[in-house]
Amino acid sequence: MNNNLTRRFVLGSAAAALAAPMPALALTDASAKALVNKVVDEINGVIASSRGLNAMIAEFERIFTRYADVNIIAQSTLGADARSLSSGQMRAYTDAFRGYVARKYGKRFNEFVGGRIEIKDVREVKSWHEVRSTVYLRGESPFEVRFLVSDRSGKDLFFDMVIEGISLRLSERTEIGSMLDRRNGNIDGLIADLKTSG
Repeated sequence: MNNNLTRRFVLGSAAAALAAPMPALALTDASAKALVNKVVDEINGVIASSRGLNAMIAEFERIFTRYADVNIIAQSTLGADARSLSSGQMRAYTDAFRGYVARKYGKRFNEFVGGRIEIKDVREVKSWHEVRSTVYLRGESPFEVRFLVSDRSGKDLFFDMVIEGISLRLSERTEIGSMLDRRNGNIDGLIADLKTSG
């Protein structure tokens, strides 16, 4: 994934983190926009706090853990390989994946300070809700981010976001698949790699 697209994923994921908490059926344009504005304020507050990079990454991991359906996202990035994992391996993989995502996208926080997000609409799609927005970054053309929100895990969480037509889950599935191939399918080796990647 190139740096520009990674940068866009960071801003999108930060927005998705707080776009998801409201019950999907209660989402309105106004409430979704208010939540996105809240996450932008929160992330900008982290950046403006002059905390070190490790502290900012820890904050991103906290947001991701609280508002993303991490179990579903982690499992889907493994694809069919997830079925071969023991419950202990799945827990270890999910924990390693959470840290990997936090490091990979948290490192790019400083690049989107001053960005803004405008919610365009919210619609029900099958068993989930899609929140469509436009993201504005300084010096770049606006781009679309769609947040996919579901309550399949018992509460409303985001399980994917689609940035300019590219799914974060599918993009990470490709990355994880390549890492697993390099380990000749060894899950424990992949888990070890994830703990130091990102």
